Amino acid sequence: MAENVPLLVGERDRADVYIRKGSRLLRRSDSSDDDLDKTKHKYPKPVFFIIGNEFCERFSFYGMKGIGSPAAEGCYDADRNISRAHGEQWLLADCGGVAYCSYGNTLLFSCPMSAGCRRIGDGDATAAFPRCCPRYACDACYSEQLGRQFSLGSHWTETILTIYLRNELGYSDDAATVVYHTFNMFCYFTPILGAILADTLLGKFKTIFYISIVYCIGNILLSLAATPPLYFPQTEISILGLALIALGTGGIKPCVSAFGGDQFVLPQQELQLQQFFSIFYFAINAGSLISTVLTPILRNDVHCFGSDSCYPLAFGVPAVLMIVALILFLIGKPWYKCTPPQGNVILEVGGVITHAVSKKVTSSDKRDHWLDHADDKYSQKLIADVKAVLSVLFLYIPIPIFWALFDQQGSRWTLQATQMNGEVGSWLVLPDQIQVVNPLLILALIPCFQTFIYPAFSKCNLLKKPLQRMGVGGMLAVLSFILAGLVELKLESQQPVLPDPGMAHLRIVNSLPCSATVTPSWQSEPLVLPSMEIHRFIVSSETEKLRVDFSVGDCAGTTLNVKQGSQELVVRNMKSSTSMLLNSFGTLQLLQTEHLDDLHKDLEKGYPKLKVLYSMPGVSNGSTIRMTGNPENTVTFKTGASNFGDTEYQIVYPEEYKVFLPRASGEISDDPVTSDLYPRLGGSYSLLVVRDEQGHEFQKMFTLTEPNSVHMFWLIPQYFVITVGEVMFSITGLEFSFTQAPVQMKSVLQAAWLLTVSFGNLLDVVIVEMEVSDKQSHEFFFFAALMFLDMLLFCFLAYRYKYVEDKVEG
Repeated sequence: MAENVPLLVGERDRADVYIRKGSRLLRRSDSSDDDLDKTKHKYPKPVFFIIGNEFCERFSFYGMKGIGSPAAEGCYDADRNISRAHGEQWLLADCGGVAYCSYGNTLLFSCPMSAGCRRIGDGDATAAFPRCCPRYACDACYSEQLGRQFSLGSHWTETILTIYLRNELGYSDDAATVVYHTFNMFCYFTPILGAILADTLLGKFKTIFYISIVYCIGNILLSLAATPPLYFPQTEISILGLALIALGTGGIKPCVSAFGGDQFVLPQQELQLQQFFSIFYFAINAGSLISTVLTPILRNDVHCFGSDSCYPLAFGVPAVLMIVALILFLIGKPWYKCTPPQGNVILEVGGVITHAVSKKVTSSDKRDHWLDHADDKYSQKLIADVKAVLSVLFLYIPIPIFWALFDQQGSRWTLQATQMNGEVGSWLVLPDQIQVVNPLLILALIPCFQTFIYPAFSKCNLLKKPLQRMGVGGMLAVLSFILAGLVELKLESQQPVLPDPGMAHLRIVNSLPCSATVTPSWQSEPLVLPSMEIHRFIVSSETEKLRVDFSVGDCAGTTLNVKQGSQELVVRNMKSSTSMLLNSFGTLQLLQTEHLDDLHKDLEKGYPKLKVLYSMPGVSNGSTIRMTGNPENTVTFKTGASNFGDTEYQIVYPEEYKVFLPRASGEISDDPVTSDLYPRLGGSYSLLVVRDEQGHEFQKMFTLTEPNSVHMFWLIPQYFVITVGEVMFSITGLEFSFTQAPVQMKSVLQAAWLLTVSFGNLLDVVIVEMEVSDKQSHEFFFFAALMFLDMLLFCFLAYRYKYVEDKVEG
């Protein structure tokens, strides 16, 4: 064993610290100050194995949860022996056939079609089909009718675990979400079980070792369940694997950090201990960041067992990493300092509190502290430890509010990003990708704080105490939500222009090759509407129908026998609709389209919405209009029973598209329409496509809702501020929980610290359900005010708190 390696931690109430000096064991009282000073700057060797273990464990855990793009989905028609990618129109071979529907390469079900159903495009096929198969089957096979087009090029991001539950195990979206959040809940509640095992029964080393084995088994089971040739009961084994993973990750979570802290001699190595918790937090974020980037690549870009994706590999790599984490942990065993468990500490603490309360109620004696009433039955040391624990737990009361704010990065702040512009030159930052700013900043800021910021402030006698740092970190969280509220105010000023109550929007688009004159009944002045242009009227919805007169003069390029007409348009309160001026078999007509305009922004991903207005004489019913972006991204729209009309809206990936129109035979043309189009984040669009009598094709995209104009990088200041707050609050909180805990309850207090995260998420749910305001900016300012008051309470409690100093006697 190396020289000067301390064998026992110098905690308060521990009289002796033993140090190996050559072949001798020196007690603190027998060793010189020089002997002890040599331990001040000597970093404990086993700490690096613990940090490596934590990096691999976090890589494994977040790799298993991960983020990624859903695999291609599609349907197979046994009667016609053809398969079509999800996103293409599905036509039934005959109503008596059998539809086979799947996600990826996994068959979910087969079902006979009802005798009364019709081909899609006949009007109401989707009304008949759900009677045969579940709702999500319709979503998979009839994407155009339901307006839910997805493709590999769309980069829809979800957790890999959620995608696996839905695509491979056949769960519905709601059921997969329930399983996912139940899994997360257990991950944050099982730390208490691990902490109790560590501090009262097994000790930290054995607890980490045994529960890590359970963790590894869970990962292996999940990977094996995802391997088709093994023919395991996939759902049952997968759920069992997830349960073991939740027990494993939660069980070791409070023990690893506390066990790492045990390797230091306090107070001599207080600086090294602070650095350890910073490096420990760095390892957590580095592991999670790398895994969330790498795992989707393993799932999507690697193909195995005849599938387009490879879940066995995506889950297998985290399993291997967890085994590596366990091996790293075991390698350090010869150097670890293992503090033995002190018996059933939880029962002892409960006994002290119960006895003290009972004696206080029945006794007239006055004591300095109410717990001192228990000194007739329990030792002064145990009573002092209980005082320390309760003091720390009392200080934890305001902490969940911080996590309530912090965790909104993945919810409210991401929704905020969906309303913003992510274009950076030729690159596009998607709304959910902005979350990567936090771990990147963490990795950059941790060394900056340890090397420059804390030492600089320390020279001014500032930020030297843990609670001072936590108080400043909490106030920075307040500032971050003020910044979020200011950004939201700007976003709210650029919301879509929707019809007010009692009003409606009527849009008229001219698809003719010449200008037309439009005279609405609600205004005296006629409007000249140029070719391929659109105009919006804001009208009262008190009258259900409004008349519009229209006419054209000479119109070269089209044959019109009737050049004028009149039409009543239906008005819907607070709705927007579009009507088309067109040539219908030689007669000028104004056609009000079937589908209302959708002016709202997509708040799920922030992607643009688009529908097609078409006028294509001679084209057969139920033809396909195709938009092609990158080679893997194709969007298709199905025309209705007429040669002119509109399609349903689809959410499309923001990029440049070429448009291909159907020929008279129904086949799609190989030549795109001349001009390209580029729907942008947050916009709502109508695409007008026209083929004239000579076969010339034209298109023009109209913007109904302006795309996002505030750049997503305006979120970086609030992310920077709250990440600085996280460094000062969270890392310091881990250190504080360790140093202020009695030696026999360090894991329990680490678990209590982790529980504040769960309560913070619960507060988010409660406050959101309260519906503080219908404006998101007001909610952000409410959270800022709540956090400010919370930090005032925290600072008051911190001012009254008496630190427990680590002392070495001798």
